[in-house]
Order: sequence, then structure tokens, then C-alpha cells
Amino acid sequence: MFNFRRTDATIPIWVAATVLALDQLTKVWAAAALDSQVIDVFWKLRLNLTTNTGFAFSAAQGFGPFLGVLALVVTVVLWRMRQRFSGALSNAALGMVVGGALGNVADRCFRSPRWGRGAVIDFIDLQFWPIFNVADMAIVTGVAILSVRMWVDQRGEMPLA
Repeated sequence: MFNFRRTDATIPIWVAATVLALDQLTKVWAAAALDSQVIDVFWKLRLNLTTNTGFAFSAAQGFGPFLGVLALVVTVVLWRMRQRFSGALSNAALGMVVGGALGNVADRCFRSPRWGRGAVIDFIDLQFWPIFNVADMAIVTGVAILSVRMWVDQRGEMPLA
């Protein structure tokens, strides 16, 4: 049916789908298991349920519909730019950003009170950093990898995988 080659969209699609699935599964678990408790894991790492209707560091609370649309626009723009990213690592990083963005958009669309006004579930608490989730980790990691890749490409140095 589909004849994807490795250089096509398969890497970012699979990575995005994996990130989206892991993000949503962990959020379902967190909403059920952490509703009335905090779990200390190791040193400063604990699992602590909270919600966020804003964006990074809980800024712009209540701007959920705008943030959801903005995340979708950024996702579409990145997807359309995918030919600029060469190599498996860059394509995986693109998939991480897209999957993470879609994970948080899914919360805004489908979590109470729904239709763009939902709150993103956050639960990974380092106690010295704002609480975050799997989607946030994927976005930050993907953006960091893509940034380094673009910097290396601009300098004309040895390309990354």
C-alpha cells in the first residue's frame, strides 16, 4: 500500500506516533495513580500530578485555545520543512517535536473542559524545575538536537548522523 523509503517520512512518523502514545499513556496513568498522592522516586525526582492551561512554566494561563492552534501551526510548518532535515537523528528529532506538540494539543482538545480549553497534565517533578511531562521532554530534546544540527550544518563541519 505505502512504499516508504528510509529517507521518506517514516522515521519522524514512527517517532511522533511513539512519543504521542507514550505521552498519552503516561498521562492516563498519572491522572489515575497520582490523583491523591505524590510518589517519591529518587533524590529530587518525584511524581506529582498537576495541570497547566498555559504554556512553559505555567505562563499565559487560560490561553489554551490560542496555544493549541499555535502548536498545530508550528507542527504543520515543521512537517512541511522536513526535507531540510537530513539523517536519521534529525528526522527522529523532528518526530520528537511533532509527537510532543500533538500530545499536549490532545490534552487541550480532549481533557476537561475540552475543545481547546483543556489542561495539559504534568507530573514529572524535579522540585527545582517546573513540573513537566513526556511530551515536554520530547519537545525540548528534539529542539536541542535540531538546533545543534542546524548549527553544525551552518558551520560546514562534519554532519551528524
